[in-house]
Amino acid sequence: MNKNKTRYSLSNWELVSVNPNDKNWDWKDLFCFWGNNIQSLIAFSLIASLYLVYELNTFVVLFGTLLGSVFVYFFASLIGKPSQKYGLPFPVILRSSLGVTAAKYFALFRGLVGLFMFGIQTYFLSKLFSYLIRISIFSFDSTLLEQEFFLVFLLGLNAIDWVAFILTMVLQILLFSKSHKFNRTVIRFSAITVYLGMLLFFLIILLYDVKLVSIAFVDIFSLTNVYDKNNIAPLITVAGTIIAYFSVVIVNYGDFTRYVKNENELKKGNLSLILNLLIFSFFAVFIAIGADIFLNKNLENMERILTNPTDIIGKINNIQITVIVLFFTIIASASTNLIANYIPTQNSLLNFLPTKLNLKSTALVIAVLSFLIGIFWLPLLSQIGILAFVDTFASFFGPLFGIMVVDYYLIKKSDLKNKDIFLLDKNSLYYYSKGWHIKALYSLVLGFIFAASTIWNESLMIFKSYSWMIGAISSSLIYYLLANK
Repeated sequence: MNKNKTRYSLSNWELVSVNPNDKNWDWKDLFCFWGNNIQSLIAFSLIASLYLVYELNTFVVLFGTLLGSVFVYFFASLIGKPSQKYGLPFPVILRSSLGVTAAKYFALFRGLVGLFMFGIQTYFLSKLFSYLIRISIFSFDSTLLEQEFFLVFLLGLNAIDWVAFILTMVLQILLFSKSHKFNRTVIRFSAITVYLGMLLFFLIILLYDVKLVSIAFVDIFSLTNVYDKNNIAPLITVAGTIIAYFSVVIVNYGDFTRYVKNENELKKGNLSLILNLLIFSFFAVFIAIGADIFLNKNLENMERILTNPTDIIGKINNIQITVIVLFFTIIASASTNLIANYIPTQNSLLNFLPTKLNLKSTALVIAVLSFLIGIFWLPLLSQIGILAFVDTFASFFGPLFGIMVVDYYLIKKSDLKNKDIFLLDKNSLYYYSKGWHIKALYSLVLGFIFAASTIWNESLMIFKSYSWMIGAISSSLIYYLLANK
């Protein structure tokens, strides 16, 4: 009995193949998934800056963005197909490549990065809630915020900040730990709501001065020097930036594609990434330009234009508009936290301790650890350069992707044995050397060294945006040469 229990100790209801009745995601759900990934403050600032601040031809930025999104589409299709076919999440698919034991530890790297970022993003998300609380108190009594009680700080947070942070953490954990069906609803609601919000502000800005705003928007699209050879390097840089932005979610994309109906829906859903980038880029650039005209009554110098939504709102002296923008920003930030950080962490932890953890207990672990990360972010973690270490962990993502893709398509010829992937048994196909696939691990370590060198080697830091691809290409080539013998 104990022996049988040990053999199946890698199984968990959240990790096994998805029930066919639950494989009901279609391309519209993946459209919302990619929409959530793009609808963030970072993406808004990044895209608006590429078009408006840096001295780049706007068509070069557009073509670079499209080129980057085509690569992301290709990568997402490769990594998403195995999970869609077998209904298994990223950590379980990883077992077939690295071995059933090794996958427990290396999938945890994705979980650790997600855990750190979940805590940090929760901290910044709580700042939005604290703004709403302050606005409410100020509207009730403008003198209350001057009371000594609100001037006492602990770990860089006052009473309002603590209430906002705890509220943000509790709300996220309660919502995200329900089920994958509820998470699907959150993803759908967020993507549609945020786009409706952007459409609303687009119309508000456009109607402020239709002629002036339209002319300013059209003027930034210049065909001058589009075919200049000097545009090649910027175009590649923009494409690399787009790939780097999505690199965090690519490796564990299978956590979501496992619920997709069929391969046709997966293909159409992945194509919606390109559509999302075009829609979001249009709104981001138009809103940034229009807001500048709205604030200054004329278009200011492009290099000084505001591209951060919080900076734009800070300049608009209107409480109603501020509250509405904060509402949409909170929804966008929370859903991004769910997709990019919470779900990857949840599945990695479930895979690490499959017999001891479930959705609720995993949520508790994430809540406690990310709470500590969040409260110590300002006074400690941000001061010691912790993000460099998080980036180092993330250097495993590209090599993991490369090995998984080569192993599935070229070595195993798109065929996995579902039963063996949950067996801790020497007769299992994925047991390898006591649960460790030495050839894959060797390739992974070498790919990691190549990728991490762009973070720690000063002379190679110019290639940091390409670290994911460097790791993926190097590990996949090495693994193919080793495993194909």
